[in-house]
Amino acid sequence: AACSGGQPAPAAAPAPAVPAAPNAAEAAKFVEQANAQLKAQYQEVTSAGWVSETFINDDTQLLNSKANERNLALQSSLIEQAKRYNGLDLPPDVARQILLLKISNPMPAPSDDAKRAELTRLATKLDGEYGAGKWCPPGKSGDDCLNLDQLQDIIAHSHDPKALAEAWAGWHSVGKPMKQDYARLAQLMDEGAVELGYKDAGELWRAGYDMTPEQFSAETERLWAQVQPLYQQLHCYVRARLHARYGELVPENGLIPADLLGNMWAQDWSNIYDLVQPYPGAGSLDVDGALRQRHDEQEKAALAAFQARFAKEHPGARPDAQQLAAVQHQVDAQTAHDIAKTAEDFYTSIGFPALPGSFWEKSMLVRPRDRDVVCHASAWDMNQAGDVRVKMCIKPDEDSLETIHHEMGHIYYFLHYNQQPELYQAGAHDGFHEAIGDTITLSITPQHLAKIGLVKAGPEDQKALINAQMKRALAKIAFLPFGKLIDQWRWQVFAGQAKPEGYNAAWWSLREKYQGVAPPLARSEDDFDPGAKYHVPGNTPYTRYFLSFVIQFQFQKALCEAAGFNGPLYQCDIYNSKEAGKKFADMLSLGASKPWPEAMKVLTGQDKMDASAITEYFMPLMDYLKQQNQGRSCGWQPPADPLAGPTTASAAEAKSGA
Repeated sequence: AACSGGQPAPAAAPAPAVPAAPNAAEAAKFVEQANAQLKAQYQEVTSAGWVSETFINDDTQLLNSKANERNLALQSSLIEQAKRYNGLDLPPDVARQILLLKISNPMPAPSDDAKRAELTRLATKLDGEYGAGKWCPPGKSGDDCLNLDQLQDIIAHSHDPKALAEAWAGWHSVGKPMKQDYARLAQLMDEGAVELGYKDAGELWRAGYDMTPEQFSAETERLWAQVQPLYQQLHCYVRARLHARYGELVPENGLIPADLLGNMWAQDWSNIYDLVQPYPGAGSLDVDGALRQRHDEQEKAALAAFQARFAKEHPGARPDAQQLAAVQHQVDAQTAHDIAKTAEDFYTSIGFPALPGSFWEKSMLVRPRDRDVVCHASAWDMNQAGDVRVKMCIKPDEDSLETIHHEMGHIYYFLHYNQQPELYQAGAHDGFHEAIGDTITLSITPQHLAKIGLVKAGPEDQKALINAQMKRALAKIAFLPFGKLIDQWRWQVFAGQAKPEGYNAAWWSLREKYQGVAPPLARSEDDFDPGAKYHVPGNTPYTRYFLSFVIQFQFQKALCEAAGFNGPLYQCDIYNSKEAGKKFADMLSLGASKPWPEAMKVLTGQDKMDASAITEYFMPLMDYLKQQNQGRSCGWQPPADPLAGPTTASAAEAKSGA
């Protein structure tokens, strides 16, 4: 006391309160609050995303970037708070929601504010660059430049090797400017994933399957091994047919040039059906022709009516090109609406509700005439309360017909699980979400197409069956290796195994190994060919599509059994089966609330993914392919240099037009 000048000693500062040890009740309360906060933020993010993809400009990109930044900040904050409950013995429901929170965003953000802002800016920029991507032929500019739709039309319908190679290289040039931004995006995502306790972003992506990331990698290899023999037989047959058409451009025993398969990414070979059709003319399946004819007849009538009305109102004058184009656009919009209605009709036939009126008012079903949009088809749940939409540029063709059935699968999944807590508003795993609509498309059999008036009913004979199976295999089987390899490439990027200076070589090594396709022209590391596929700049995980192409056949088999169908799987059409619809709806309404094996069991009675239903479905085709491939050397040897391009001198000359 003397030392303090006679003043009383200050009272000791109170000891800081020791935070109560976390417990299960507190964790449950946290999960409840997290669900409420995420739900409150949800609509702003979807609204900003919607306008940024349907009105691409600097303003909407800024708004989308800022909305995503705020959402990432909220997610990051909640994920940080969730770490408090690490290691606690929690009720399964609470533990599951905390795990789903941690892996909910495929773009894990660093906690640093500046880095998080950089991440969202890069993501928005890359998405916009893809959506606005165009290629200008030499000496052309402005309106003479070609967008993806126009270049894909060339790939889909031309058989001129020079035009195909030019269109392919033209679109793939849009990836070039993305490379450095993508490398930085991957680096920032890795930082975010490490903060969450994962080795890298790829490990986080593989964590959402109710098994360890290592087990999941092994699972995808197991499923691929089940379907690989069928793919190799299809590749062998198609290569021989293309060799007969293009000569040395397609080597008899090597890789198929990627621009000759009717699709910009060689992921769907349906457009070369005319070149590989087993029995020409057996069983008419010209859905494109039927839809185009309907459209053209409507357009002819609409133009005639408009011109008659115009002549009456403006004697002696002629409508200008803009006015005629507006009429044509109205017909395009009506055609798109009609095709979407065909898809809705299937879902309502199995007992699902009709779509709300807002779906038809607010969806973007055709490419607008006045602005850039991202035409890549996607389904949107805007508010988790009934405002659902599709964004797609529908054309009068079979691909659009199947795609809108696919997108409506997402829409109906949304509507079925909207009553779940926020963190459970997702598929049982992401492959489930992709499989729902595709399962429905398996019922679009030749008999179903006849039922809805798109093809003529014909006798069911073996030749017609093989043609129908070939057509479906060109879409379903041809896709499988592509569906698997995109994320394998990204897993290599995230793990640092593929570095920016070797991105393109790593990409083509996988495409050559799994797909057996080669770049049609020599490539280099100045190119960034992964950027020409939407899901890479759009940062959408892709293994979900591979899984969905496997489990959709498993789903279909179970639904056919529920519908009481007794014939071969490839003939099954569940249209009008309320029993199948009820079984489907029971699984959909679970959302992500149960581990996926439990959801799988509700529908199929099995708790494993299994590709055996694919081989059962395509058994007639497999027998045909084996017979046709007798005496051929199937398989291929990847080249030493994955970027080399054409493997023969004559191929190189054909591509250059020499």
